[in-house]
Order: sequence, then structure tokens, then C-alpha cells
Amino acid sequence: MTRKSKPPIAIYSALADATRCRIVEILLAGPIPVHKLADAFSISRPAISRHLRVLKTAGLVAEVKKGRENLYAFRPAKLTAASAWLAAIADRTVAEIEFASTEEPAPVVAAEPITVRTREPNPLQQPAPAPVVEEPAIVVSQAIVAAEVELASGGEPEVQPARSPRPPRPPKIEAPIDQMGFDF
Repeated sequence: MTRKSKPPIAIYSALADATRCRIVEILLAGPIPVHKLADAFSISRPAISRHLRVLKTAGLVAEVKKGRENLYAFRPAKLTAASAWLAAIADRTVAEIEFASTEEPAPVVAAEPITVRTREPNPLQQPAPAPVVEEPAIVVSQAIVAAEVELASGGEPEVQPARSPRPPRPPKIEAPIDQMGFDF
């Protein structure tokens, strides 16, 4: 196998369907019209035509017009190229296996432990409780400064009731991500 050889993907894709493989087997007997091919299957004639179009695009089947009928014939040359590519792969694989069997086996090394991180919360770990804050320090210092300003100006300090701080929000627990909801 040379570096320039490419796998004949179109041929393998065309042969990846059981119906198309059966059509190729039937066409080995010679050119056959579409209606006779359709009789050999339990699917419709348009479905057979679609399968034939895939085989024709891959180059495995040729369409020959004979009068009012369209005959389809198998082209074995394309399949020969595909089998030659597979044979080259097989030869290379066999050579690598034979070479590998003559070498000493690689020493077995113990694997390091793997740490797996998940997005799901650990039920054994409880979140740390939020600290309770009575009054933020900046609010208290602003209130003291305002009272000092009023005292310095000769007025009575105005006592304002302290606002109660907001209660802390509970921690937000997100739903676990799963593939069934396609949220990945």
C-alpha cells in the first residue's frame, strides 16, 4: 500500500447495506431491468431505484438503456480496486503482527491512580455554613460619622432604627447533568 492510495469509502458505504449487497449478488448473473430486481425484494420499486442510484454513484453498477427498459449491470473493476486496498491493509497488518511477535514483550508497569472529578455534588460533604453578619462594618462607620457631624454642628444626634440585614440565601443546588436531558 502506498502513501497515495486512499480507501474507497464510497464503495464501502454503498456495500454497507444488506439490500444493496443482495442487489450486487443478483447482478452477478448479468444485466437485469429494475422491475425484475424489484420482484426479488419485498420493498417498492422506487426504493430499489434509490439503492441502485447509490450503487451507481459508487461506480459498482452501470445503467444501460435498452429500448424502453433500463438495465443495470455490475462493474467488477471497482470492487477489485476496493479488495486490493483491503488486501494491502491485511498484508501490512500481518507483517506488523509477525514483527511484533519476534520482539520482547514490553514490561508491565503499574498504573497511577486516576482521580475522577464529577459535576455532581458530593452528598458526604456538607457546604460550610454562611457566616451571620449583624451589621456590615461600613454601614456602622457611616452612622458614627453622621452622628459626629450632627454633634459637631450643635444638634441632637438623630437615632435611626437599625435595619435588619437580609437573611442569607440558601446555597443554590443545581440539578445533576445527564446525557438523557442532552445538557452537556
